[in-house]
Amino acid sequence: QVRLVESGGGLAQPGGSLRLSCAASGFSFSNYAMTWARQVPGKGPEWLSGILSDGSDTVYAESVKGRFTISRDNAKNTLYLRMTSLKPEDTAVYFCGKYSGVGIEGQVESWGQGIQVTVSS
Repeated sequence: QVRLVESGGGLAQPGGSLRLSCAASGFSFSNYAMTWARQVPGKGPEWLSGILSDGSDTVYAESVKGRFTISRDNAKNTLYLRMTSLKPEDTAVYFCGKYSGVGIEGQVESWGQGIQVTVSS
């Protein structure tokens, strides 16, 4: 079965950086587009970024464009999110997700369990 496990979260200072990883298993990772999203308790989920199955193109939400970088290593079945210039408002639970196909125009059909990122001095 599809399994997505996030890691790399934790506490960062404002202006600092973190790199999240998402280890994928149970499916052919290189055949699916992937995504990152986040959620703050009491608010709806916020889509952050998507990457095509072969990594050839990426898309970002305006809120993180220029600060966050999505990437993937298909040989390692791993998705990444490099977060820089972190702000307190980036505090949230971060989730990785698997699209239904090679592009990001389809549905996200699976999500990881999420990992907490806290930005505070």
